[in-house]
Amino acid sequence: MSALVQVQASRAVAAAQLAAGALEPAQYLTFMLAGEMFAIGILAIKEIIEYDSLTPVPMMPASVRGVINLRGAVVPVMDLLARFGKPPSPVTKRSCIVIVEVASGDERQVIGVAVDAVNEVLDIAPADIEAPPVFGARIRSDFIEGMGKVKGRFVILLDLNQALTMDELDTMAPVASAVQAEVGH
Repeated sequence: MSALVQVQASRAVAAAQLAAGALEPAQYLTFMLAGEMFAIGILAIKEIIEYDSLTPVPMMPASVRGVINLRGAVVPVMDLLARFGKPPSPVTKRSCIVIVEVASGDERQVIGVAVDAVNEVLDIAPADIEAPPVFGARIRSDFIEGMGKVKGRFVILLDLNQALTMDELDTMAPVASAVQAEVGH
């Protein structure tokens, strides 16, 4: 089963669990960044696409790799490693872009997140999620939703609404609109 089909099926299951108010395990998509495993809740994920033809945009923050054309819409692509203050990973055959939807004020913003590789969708029970560390993390603790315990190791659960902050979104929205106007869509 392809990762996109798995994510879509998992989102449907998670949405049903959320509607039922179940305190059952939540589902997270795990992915790699610079050799470390991270995860994001599947309800924020729209799709996963191949890493291909980004258009660089001048004067953007270092954490914005560029924009892509996603079925006629201009979508900015963030480099989480740069956002975490690290150098970007090289693009490989396993690199891909996870298309997510995050809160931007009263609206929702679609953003691509460049990752080294997508792993799998995991169920993580609320009892297996620890609070973010107050110190010693290699990324800002406000970017971390929690630490999931999976198969004897920790997975960093990212809070995308914090990692892709309003400042970043505010800078990207006008650029995406301007690029979209130039493209004529």
